[in-house]
Amino acid sequence: MTDSPHDTLREDPDIGPLVSAHGELTLDPADDLFARLVVSICRQQVSMASAAATRDRLFEAVDVTPAGVLAADDSVLRDAGLSRQKTRYVNEVADAFETHSYSIEYFDGMADDAVRAELTAITGVGTWTANMQLLFSLGREDVFPVGDLGVRKGFANVVGEGYDRPEMAAYAEGWAPYRSYATLYLWRAEEDIAESVAEVRND
Repeated sequence: MTDSPHDTLREDPDIGPLVSAHGELTLDPADDLFARLVVSICRQQVSMASAAATRDRLFEAVDVTPAGVLAADDSVLRDAGLSRQKTRYVNEVADAFETHSYSIEYFDGMADDAVRAELTAITGVGTWTANMQLLFSLGREDVFPVGDLGVRKGFANVVGEGYDRPEMAAYAEGWAPYRSYATLYLWRAEEDIAESVAEVRND
């Protein structure tokens, strides 16, 4: 019988205490890849509160589907709180979804790196945003988003300071094949990070 991610990580000296403290955190894939991706764009380089307010206004103002976004005037998107740049990004994502018929099913079975490559080919979707989709839309179990500030803070809290990103990624290989679960626990390592994760996961 194969051990569960939590059984495996309980044996890890870094993550094990977090499993004991926080219980069995789970990956809960989103139902709607497009909406989840739009939310990730809203969250780029702004506070959680600002992103949540923009998200709420946007979802009230337009039908958050590829067709709905493309049909909306840019002024409506701007009035919801999207910057000019993010308005462009959301339209680019909607166009890509319409063109390629992207969905959770489309990416099912595709390797993580292939998903990243396809998503980051869309203007406005960087590696961080692609990794958030792997985690929170597709529920992939072995993603370590080293570019995420919360992950780096949690890593410093749990493992120690003084690691650069390549060193962090190399260290995290010890948590494979469950690096996504390790990531959830690193986010929980500090209270303010845990609140950010709750916001991400409940969108």
